[in-house]
Amino acid sequence: MKKVLLLFTALSLLLVFSLPAMADSHCMDELGCVEVGPDEPIVIASILAMSGPASFYGTDSLGGIELAILGRDGMLLGRDIELVEEDSHCAAEGGQAAAQRVAADESIAGVIGTTCSGAAQGAMPIISEAGMLMISSSNTSPSLTNANADEGGTYYPGYFRTAHNDLFQGAMGAQFAMEVLMTDAVATIHDGDPYTEGLAVVMADTFASMDGDVVFQGAVSKGDTDMSAILTEIAASGPAIMYLPVFVPESEFLISQAANTPGMEGVKMMTADGSFSVTFAQNTGDAAVGVYMTGPHVAGDAYDAFLEMWAEEQPGGTEAPPSGFHAHAYDGTNLLLDAIEAVAVEMDDGTLMIGRQALRDAMAAVEDYSGLTGMLTCQEESPYSGDCATGTALAVFQITEAQVNDGEWPPPIVWDLSMASSMGEG
Repeated sequence: MKKVLLLFTALSLLLVFSLPAMADSHCMDELGCVEVGPDEPIVIASILAMSGPASFYGTDSLGGIELAILGRDGMLLGRDIELVEEDSHCAAEGGQAAAQRVAADESIAGVIGTTCSGAAQGAMPIISEAGMLMISSSNTSPSLTNANADEGGTYYPGYFRTAHNDLFQGAMGAQFAMEVLMTDAVATIHDGDPYTEGLAVVMADTFASMDGDVVFQGAVSKGDTDMSAILTEIAASGPAIMYLPVFVPESEFLISQAANTPGMEGVKMMTADGSFSVTFAQNTGDAAVGVYMTGPHVAGDAYDAFLEMWAEEQPGGTEAPPSGFHAHAYDGTNLLLDAIEAVAVEMDDGTLMIGRQALRDAMAAVEDYSGLTGMLTCQEESPYSGDCATGTALAVFQITEAQVNDGEWPPPIVWDLSMASSMGEG
């Protein structure tokens, strides 16, 4: 990593300056430069879901960002680090509006976000057109890193993520259902979001490739509360497992109402990281007990130290992270700050020049970065353009009475990739 950083520090000299005599006033980076005055802070932004049903994700990632900044004592290159926070509301429209505000601020060097894949589709074109860099800690839709529009890809240059690609998560869910639970028939439900639909499709396709029977594929709409009609259809199709990688609260309604739907007795339930929160267990009640969930799994001494630091920063010192992507946000923030440090050049008058293309190039060159979430290497080839995670930091969890009644979180792990006999990519 040090060699990469030194290389890009040298390259940035060529990208940022024109002629030596003109170095104090010109930027030759093809996407332009962020200029940071001698007494000004280095500014980064977050675009996260900070309101609405998915706000626990935003709070979770914001905590990781703040701890990464705190770990540097709030300083980078002798300057204060300033964080501008924008709310995407976990929606394409919210992501678009937040991105427009960020793109209008020329002092912002890079972005951590978005929380939700749908918000990313609204934000990415604007952030990319502005020449900016965006790193997501929780977008997982396969379309976001797929550059092939004919395959539904929506990738834009300048986009990276430290979260897993759902090509991995969907395949893992199918493998667990088939090989561990020994189920042979699956029904899937999504809610029209790029994340939920993409994950449901990958799971179904992988399950079918393993000679499983996909007996039902359907959708609900965000905001639906009465799930009786679709649950009756599913019951008639005869699944052994129902896979519903939808967001809360729709997942809560589906599982609680399935418990009282004739024909759904004995059908196993599996959801994903769109519901990975203690509030899901508590709101769903007794019907949540036994539900399987796929989601992020991080472990190790460094992560334990991170959790201790998290607890120290919380009122009372006991509150756990509300979801599973805080470590991914911590890694993403550190990657962004490392890239800024690598390419920034101080002018004679003390101004820092940060080349935007140089910043993207520094991120693209990340290889074997030792983060909380594992070894990160940012890829350039579709369908993994901008993917920095390997997909190994995943596990299957199972809700118990302790999550429903006592608020314990996260639920216990029942399976992870180290227990797998094989692993496909969907």
